[in-house]
Amino acid sequence: MGKIVTGWKYHNEELTEENKSTLSLLEYLHSGHFIQSTFENWESEFLQMGTYVILTVFLRQIGSSESKSLNEKESVDRNPDPLRKNAPWPVRRGGIILKLYRNSLSLTFTILFELSFLLHVFRSMKDYNDEQRRDGRAETELISYLTKPRLWFESFQNWQSEFVSVATPVILSIYLRQQGSPESKSVDAPHMENG
Repeated sequence: MGKIVTGWKYHNEELTEENKSTLSLLEYLHSGHFIQSTFENWESEFLQMGTYVILTVFLRQIGSSESKSLNEKESVDRNPDPLRKNAPWPVRRGGIILKLYRNSLSLTFTILFELSFLLHVFRSMKDYNDEQRRDGRAETELISYLTKPRLWFESFQNWQSEFVSVATPVILSIYLRQQGSPESKSVDAPHMENG
């Protein structure tokens, strides 16, 4: 609600400064300004989490509570057992269903990222074209818009903050602790021991 109300007021302030008609709240919820900014943020979240899930399969960080062990196999690495009590149906079913299920978390994040990115692109272009129209300039087509720095600035500013937010706990958890948190090693664990 905070994003909706403040975004609506901010956008209407911009329109007022340009001597343009303001939008009702319902009009704002359908505007390129609102939808673009929403999916721009979601896009970076899904990119961050999908990348994190995939990279943690292969990468390790000595001493990090966020990393798997450097030397030992963990339960997440074992092959699924279709005879295990209460195993999910894709495990019991096997075949292509199991192959998809084995990677369903990263696949889902990838699809959510792609959908968010597409909604961001199209609504950002709509917002850009609305601005062009208000200023009496020609609108742009999709291929042309994909080359504009505006779109990529919107994406990259969010992407970099997401990757910083992932790297920070991975590195800080080597030396810092938070008692009671599953994101931290135990307080008395050596620095170079993984969580």
